[in-house]
Amino acid sequence: MYLENDTLRLRALEPEDLDILYKWENDTSLWWVSCTTEPYSRYILKEYIAYSDKTIYEKKQLRLMIVRKEDNAVVGTIDLTDFDPHNMRAGIGLLIDGNYRSKGYAQQALDLLLDYAFGFLHLHQLYAYVPQKNESTMHLFEKAGFQCNGILKEWVRHGGKYADVAVWQCMK
Repeated sequence: MYLENDTLRLRALEPEDLDILYKWENDTSLWWVSCTTEPYSRYILKEYIAYSDKTIYEKKQLRLMIVRKEDNAVVGTIDLTDFDPHNMRAGIGLLIDGNYRSKGYAQQALDLLLDYAFGFLHLHQLYAYVPQKNESTMHLFEKAGFQCNGILKEWVRHGGKYADVAVWQCMK
C-alpha cells in the first residue's frame, strides 16, 4: 500500500490544515530555504487548499501532510514540486515541525514518497536542492538513496551571506 506505513500516513490537504500551514509558511526562519520573500495570508492559503483538488498533472505539484497514525498529529509536510510529466521527474520539498524533529519521521515520509513516486506515478527521477550547511537533511537524502550530483555556488542568501546548495538526485 502506498503512502502509509505502521507509523505514518501521507494524506491530501484538508481545510483543517489551514492553521498549521499558516504557521509554517509564515515562519520567517524557514524562508531562506524555500526562497519565500513575503508572508502568506489565510485567504491565500485557504485558496491553495481549495485548489488542491486538482491532480499533479494539472497543477504540477502535490503537497501531502505527514500524519502520525497513533494520534493523527500532523508532524510535517512533503511535496512533489516542478512536476515534469514529459521527463518524468519532480523536485522534493520536506518540512518536519520543530516539535517532531529527530524522531525519524522525515526518513519515513521520504521513503513513503519515493515508493509512491516511483511505484505509482512511475517517475524516472526525483531531485532536491539542499543547503550544504544543512548536514542532517543531506544525510537524510543520502540514506534514502539520493546522490549529490552538483553544487550550486552561493545559491541562496541567508543572514546577509550566500550559501552553497547541493543538488541531490535519485533515479528509479
